[in-house]
Amino acid sequence: MKLSDFDFQLPDELIAQSPSPQRGESRLLVLDRTTQTIEHTSFSDLPHYLKERPVMVFNDTRVLPAKLEGTTGKYGKNIEILLVKEEEPGVWQALMKDLKKYKPGQQLLFGEGTLEAEFVARQNDLGLIRFPSNPDVKGQLEKFGKMPLPHYIHRSSDDDANTHQQDRERYQTVFARNTGAIAAPTAGLHFTGNMLDQLTDCAEPVYLTLHVGPGTFQPVRDEDIRKHQMMKEYFNIPVPTWDVLLKAKTENRKIMAVGTTAIRVLESVELNREEKSDVTGWTDRFIYPGQRFKNTDHLLTNFHLPKSTLYMLVCTLAGPSLIQKAYQEAIQKKYRFFSYGDAMLIL
Repeated sequence: MKLSDFDFQLPDELIAQSPSPQRGESRLLVLDRTTQTIEHTSFSDLPHYLKERPVMVFNDTRVLPAKLEGTTGKYGKNIEILLVKEEEPGVWQALMKDLKKYKPGQQLLFGEGTLEAEFVARQNDLGLIRFPSNPDVKGQLEKFGKMPLPHYIHRSSDDDANTHQQDRERYQTVFARNTGAIAAPTAGLHFTGNMLDQLTDCAEPVYLTLHVGPGTFQPVRDEDIRKHQMMKEYFNIPVPTWDVLLKAKTENRKIMAVGTTAIRVLESVELNREEKSDVTGWTDRFIYPGQRFKNTDHLLTNFHLPKSTLYMLVCTLAGPSLIQKAYQEAIQKKYRFFSYGDAMLIL
């Protein structure tokens, strides 16, 4: 399978730079694999398509405002880093530009000098930095960190405070509870509290956690996609969720993943036994055409980047030709793409 097989042309103006005026007002493309048909509707019509009360699996990870702007030392150059994961108290992995230029012990200042750090070492494509005087980094991030928006959503220091506050609210699901992601599970961004209440009449919502890391957005660089290696991401499936999923499998009830992160967790476990404690682990599951889904029947998702692992995942579920047709229609009808964009339901 070639990487070029998963490419398509997308006009820049269709890349959503901001969320819809109100949460839940997005459009919805419904793709039916059985009838090979495409419908165009509104996200508020989602309950109409939830036949036979499926189990809907949500990812309740919470995005940490982990983007920091600062300087190298008191009068050094401006820098921007993205904290990825806390390795040990006060020591974090970070995405940093020009990583080769940093030397161990180099001072870094953030939050107008209120948060001090030092560069420790390079760890593959990431930097290790230590916050010696303030291990409660998460508390500081909540004060002055920025949301780690994807690179295709453009923000600058000239944007007003309202724009950044809107990102803090809208680049977070209303059901987010377990902090640890550097990106939102974007299919969940469409849901309001009212819609979640409505779902209980036509579906059975359950929650698991996958802390979205840089691996989800890591580009596939090899033309032979099978050589791509995903970075591992932590997941947790609570016992009540596991019990519902196991029962659904035994009763042949449909399971619908809300987002590609949920589907990667579902396809990383064997639903064949009871568990007395939460099921946890790290997954580097890469799903591409030719594989079969063992625990997932339907998917609610957004529209994804060309040549991305996420686009390959939806091609695996619905078939490349049907997905290509759906994306072509979405482009013709000017759907909004990517994280702040519209939604697709694959039945």
